[in-house]
Amino acid sequence: MSARHFLTLLDLSRDELAYLIQRAIKIKHELKTQGPTYTPFSNRTLAMIFEKSSTRTRVSFETAMAQFGGHALFLSPRDTQLGRGEPIGDTARVLSEMVDAVMIRTFSHDGLETFAASSTVPVINALTDDYHPCQLLADVMTWTECRGAVTGKTAVWIGDGNNMCHSWINAARQFDFQLRICCPQGYEPRQDILDAAGDHALIVRDPATAVRGADLVTTDVWASMGQEEEQAKRERDFAGFQVTEALLDQAAADAIFLHCLPAHRGEEISTTLLDDPRAVVWQEAGNRLHAQKALIEFLLLGQVD
Repeated sequence: MSARHFLTLLDLSRDELAYLIQRAIKIKHELKTQGPTYTPFSNRTLAMIFEKSSTRTRVSFETAMAQFGGHALFLSPRDTQLGRGEPIGDTARVLSEMVDAVMIRTFSHDGLETFAASSTVPVINALTDDYHPCQLLADVMTWTECRGAVTGKTAVWIGDGNNMCHSWINAARQFDFQLRICCPQGYEPRQDILDAAGDHALIVRDPATAVRGADLVTTDVWASMGQEEEQAKRERDFAGFQVTEALLDQAAADAIFLHCLPAHRGEEISTTLLDDPRAVVWQEAGNRLHAQKALIEFLLLGQVD
């Protein structure tokens, strides 16, 4: 049987994603109450290829494999032949002979797809320039923990139509909620991704209008990795799109705020927003561990409940 990959949220069915969220919540509860006693992956290895640096991604995947009784192998471009021009498919074939799964955090989504096409073991997208599906598993898990089922609810994305926005659009499709996207002119998400979501996602230009009555508000930095030279221009273009406590006051009374982190306090968010009780970003960050444990388990073992 061919390996299952997780390159976007669309690689899993609605039912499989719903299973992952509930499984992640259960794994988290058992870890908190029993400790890391569930070790299904003794002597199994996850290769982690990093072309983009990260705190949360590396720590969460490496800890996940350690707690599962396995091993995570960190590979930077300096540590592999990819950095010396080996074809992507050749590296995928080699690693498929040696490890049980591969996690990649990179720039080109096309390159990730090329790798997965040649891999006979599961490949996980830990971020590309187009998508960040692992973050959305943690985000939806956090939303579910805080407020129950997300079906039919309303989330608001404020900021750049970037890889996080694309994954929020796919999440709206797969988890059946409404997404309002609030971005300046010229920073819209890809039209094909937006079109595919149908009435699950729409663009609303005014932040106050966008958040009115919403159940969840989220954002990201204005200049992502690789866009640092655009920082000054983006600060000008995104003026008026900062998420503040006052803006959050216009959402539903029980609304929560998420941010994938790292955050630039005083830019896309007010300097004190992360200290607001409606901001559940630390729980969200911690849930990367549990959601990804559920994902790894699913890709290697299938549904276990």
